[in-house]
Amino acid sequence: MAEFLLPANSVVKQGKVFKAAEGTSNIKKFIVYRYDPATGENPSTDTYEVDMDTCGPMVLDGLLKIKDQIDSTLSMRRSCREGICGSCAMNINGENTLACTRAITDIKGDVKVYPLPHQPVVKDLVPDLTNFYAQYASVEPWMKTDSATPPDRERLQSKQDREKLDGLYECILCACCSTACPSYWWNSDRFLGPAAILNAYRWIVDSRDEAAGERLDDLEDPFKLYRCHSIMNCAKVCPKGLNPAQAIAETKKLLVQRKM
Repeated sequence: MAEFLLPANSVVKQGKVFKAAEGTSNIKKFIVYRYDPATGENPSTDTYEVDMDTCGPMVLDGLLKIKDQIDSTLSMRRSCREGICGSCAMNINGENTLACTRAITDIKGDVKVYPLPHQPVVKDLVPDLTNFYAQYASVEPWMKTDSATPPDRERLQSKQDREKLDGLYECILCACCSTACPSYWWNSDRFLGPAAILNAYRWIVDSRDEAAGERLDDLEDPFKLYRCHSIMNCAKVCPKGLNPAQAIAETKKLLVQRKM
């Protein structure tokens, strides 16, 4: 594997250039990161000229057109095309975002597409998110209770308690926030990162969950939580408009309050 922005013993070089058909006037250039570990070659960027008169409006549409009509060897993740699944998270012109919700017309000049930064690259635009998902699983993102489940109804909560979950439950685990965080780049082996901590906080403040103390105990660690320095990259790039930094700050506040 190679690592985006830090390929082993090399820099990313210019690769192939795929020209549009003669007579095509409405062209947009896509400069796309390419890396295939099976070849043993260094990473490169290929340039594709895309006819915008026959292409959809989003960056993902352009990438799918490239894969379907120009270069079938291009690898990427995608699924819903509606900003729901988070599969097509990429670094587009220097910013982590979803390819399916980033309009091509919003990008001045060439469209530069790279995988999410500072993660091992499986192939082309596909990062290895094994560590990211393992950290998410480590916060046990499900309801934990000791009391008996009501036999005839759901576990209820007030409207006010339900509103506390707004801005938390919408996380789609696209990894845009964590892979934009310098603290996560440097300490991803021990710092849980914005996405995992936001999801931990979502259950800490859920009135139906009965393991808040246990969850806070698990987070009270110099690296798991306190490597966050409120740089705010996470909130800036979140495609759902969430604020993981605020969730981290609230978690720190709860840890202090229970000691007072």
